[in-house]
Amino acid sequence: MIEAGLLPLAAMLPAVAMSLGFAGGARLAERLTLLAPPVGFLIALAIAAALLRGGQPLVYHLGAWAPPLGLAMRADGLSTALLLTTTLILGITAVFARAEFGSAAGEAETRRKLMFWCLLLALWTAMACVLLSNDLFNLFVGLELLTFAAVPLAALDGKAETISAALRYLMFALLGSVLYLLGVALLYGSHGTLDIGLLRGLVRMDAPTMLAAALMTAGLIAKAALFPLHLWLPPAHAGAPAAASALLSALVVKGSFYLLVRLWLYVMPPEASWAATQLLAGLGAMAILLGSLVALRQARLKLLIAYSTIAQIGYLFFMFPLVLAGGSGAWLGGVLQAVSHAFAKASMFLAAGVISNALGHDRIAGLGGVARAMPVPLIAFGLAGLSLMGIPPSGGFTAKWLLLQSALQTGQWWWAVVMLGGGLLTGGYVFRVLVASMRGAENPVAVSRIGLQEKMVLLLALISVVLGMLPLYSFGLVEIGRP
Repeated sequence: MIEAGLLPLAAMLPAVAMSLGFAGGARLAERLTLLAPPVGFLIALAIAAALLRGGQPLVYHLGAWAPPLGLAMRADGLSTALLLTTTLILGITAVFARAEFGSAAGEAETRRKLMFWCLLLALWTAMACVLLSNDLFNLFVGLELLTFAAVPLAALDGKAETISAALRYLMFALLGSVLYLLGVALLYGSHGTLDIGLLRGLVRMDAPTMLAAALMTAGLIAKAALFPLHLWLPPAHAGAPAAASALLSALVVKGSFYLLVRLWLYVMPPEASWAATQLLAGLGAMAILLGSLVALRQARLKLLIAYSTIAQIGYLFFMFPLVLAGGSGAWLGGVLQAVSHAFAKASMFLAAGVISNALGHDRIAGLGGVARAMPVPLIAFGLAGLSLMGIPPSGGFTAKWLLLQSALQTGQWWWAVVMLGGGLLTGGYVFRVLVASMRGAENPVAVSRIGLQEKMVLLLALISVVLGMLPLYSFGLVEIGRP
């Protein structure tokens, strides 16, 4: 019970820090945002250690009331792995963001800086709520908190085009919320509970349940920016600060994916899931191919990375039919893809931020001379790109190899073809950026020193590579509580 008590603590820490920071001003909010993630990472490590010792998920009943009367928090291998990823990426991104949003001694505090730090903590709070909730309505509440933290982050600079993109994001998110909530209402009306553990034994293939699952899936696809409901993501990334783009791509879209995993692999019966998971994987395949092709045609670096996010999200959805068919490495491959993509994509967006701040633009055609003047951000971009391509020894390689093996093992070879084609297309747009950066500069590019921002960008890229060097048995954590 003491170990299970870590679950509410993991969600309360960022919420308390956000409240104190909002009341105390930008400087206090900045300090709390820098100090809280290491503490949160230690809490997540303690949860992981408890899971490994016990070999089963941790469950905490709020107010000591068990479902269906009360609400339960639950941590298994998947949620804990994503919680560790969230605290680590958010902490590194906060250190990176000090150069733009930090308040020096004697400097006037601004509302923009205060809101940035508070929204980072709010985003962390929402992710913790999503990852640790075991009730479909509580998951909805956490996902809404995530949306209302992410949308202001995307519109932080206040420009007209940025606000327009953020409003488009909000429109898609609210549409997704309405659809998801309608599905939740149908499930509750049919079964009298929304607890995932109880629903697993109650759901049946009747019309209300299947309609509820369809509505919830459509809503979550809109929030996850899966093809064809991805139109909000590229404009939202284009005008957001680099730190905000990193968190949107690395963490925010994973919240909706996590709910889809809970819905189709933990709640719905396998006989009802087969056609739906094939459809999800089909949309993922379209996202990989079309997102990569559009990324190849982009003139701006941030837009290229944004369309790359749309493509890379598609790989996650191969996990559904492969796990359902019994693919031996599908579960680990899907989770590792989510984690390695988070680190790689955060590194890419932060690297793009460093480069665009130095050049004053992010046009790919104007990147000449960057390789000589700013080698560290470009090296980080290349390492992250290796992970996205699936080149050994990166985490992306291990993830895609496990998914590829599972596709062949279960006779679903068509997903393997898409994965191989997607890797080649990813190589095309990554090398396009690297080649443009190695050309001679039309205008002189000032040589930049290796500062704290560059070190944080490189650290994220290195983590995405090191994940692939770990032996597979070291990922035993993610097998605890798997469906």
